[in-house]
Parts: sequence; C-alpha cells; structure tokens
Amino acid sequence: MSTLAKISTIVIDCGDPVRLAEFYSEVTGREITDSGEDYAALAGGEHPGLAFVRIEGYRAPGWPDGGKHAHLDFTVADLEETAARILALGASRPAFQPGKDQWVVLTDPEGHPFCLTTGA
Repeated sequence: MSTLAKISTIVIDCGDPVRLAEFYSEVTGREITDSGEDYAALAGGEHPGLAFVRIEGYRAPGWPDGGKHAHLDFTVADLEETAARILALGASRPAFQPGKDQWVVLTDPEGHPFCLTTGA
C-alpha cells in the first residue's frame, strides 16, 4: 500500500500553549521552535512534531472519561522512576490506573491524559 500522507504534527488544544510546550519540552527533550500567546510548537525531527493551540474557554478532559478522544503514549526505560520525574515537572497521577504495571497514566498540567509504558 502506498503512503497517501505522513503525520507531520500532533496539535493539542489547551488554555496555555507556552506552558504546555515547556512541559512537553522537558518530558521529551525536544526544542521549542515557535511560541506565542495562541500557539507553541516543539521540533519533530524524525517523529511528528507536537504543537499546542489556545482554545478560549478550554476545559480539560476528565480521566477516566469517555469524552476524551486521544492521548499520547511515551516509551520509557523505568515506569516509576520516569513517572516520578514527570510528576515533579507538574504532571498529576490520577487514582484510576488500569495498566496493572504495564503502563502508568498521568495528566499534563492542563489535564490531558498520557501514558508511560516500557513497551514490553
């Protein structure tokens, strides 16, 4: 099958694009390439970029909540050590953890859920 399109950037709605770009820059080590009041972006390199766009009246998705539509997964070497470091950056750890030691669910500073996994 031929490729019709390639994902270039994943854009996340939020209330404070610069705040989230700074958070995810710390998590991923990616450089902030663009930032302003309404938009901020991280370099993509060989992977899709991450961008954050201000939505007036933004409300965070709940976890667990059937209303959320997407989340990010990150592969890490050590679940608990990495979770602790990301929590120190401003993430939160919801009580509901369905991964049974296979993954950890965290939420970013604006409430977007994301998962850490060792990929094992």
